[in-house]
Amino acid sequence: MELIYKVTDMDISNELTLLNNPDIRYGARGIVINDKGEIALFNKSNKNEYKLPGGGVEENEDLELAFKREAMEETGCEIEIIKKLGTIEEHKGKTNFKQVSHVFVAKVIKDTGKLNLTEKEAKEGAKLMWVKPSEALRLITECYDNLIPSETETLYMSKFIVTRDRKILEYYLENEKNLGD
Repeated sequence: MELIYKVTDMDISNELTLLNNPDIRYGARGIVINDKGEIALFNKSNKNEYKLPGGGVEENEDLELAFKREAMEETGCEIEIIKKLGTIEEHKGKTNFKQVSHVFVAKVIKDTGKLNLTEKEAKEGAKLMWVKPSEALRLITECYDNLIPSETETLYMSKFIVTRDRKILEYYLENEKNLGD
């Protein structure tokens, strides 16, 4: 699977801190498209953060099933995966942590209208939005300089999330014609 981008401390602070036998986490995330051509965007209003649906892969969980589970939790939608977009890596040198996320493109099969937010997401003011992909890219890009840390997430971590999802959207928009959309 193609590497979309590797986010490092250089993207966040212009200082490179190398990983040294880091903790590794795997994720599944991506683009969820409704029948209007809009994509799901998760807004954590108390942090001024916009992100794509997705999260961690549980032990021994299939990557596609992990994305379907995350999409159901964060969008309330049953989805059909139409493409594997690639992988994106986060190399967080300051915390010696590496995340490798598998990125998918999916379409909504059924919208239940019911989100299953974690307590943390609820405290952060999480809500779902459906927007055109170019609008999602604008919102994600513009929120970067106005992020607010939360009780459970530092500004450093939020900047990685926003940078990661901006790179995913940029890649998706650049390659959209090749995806049959």
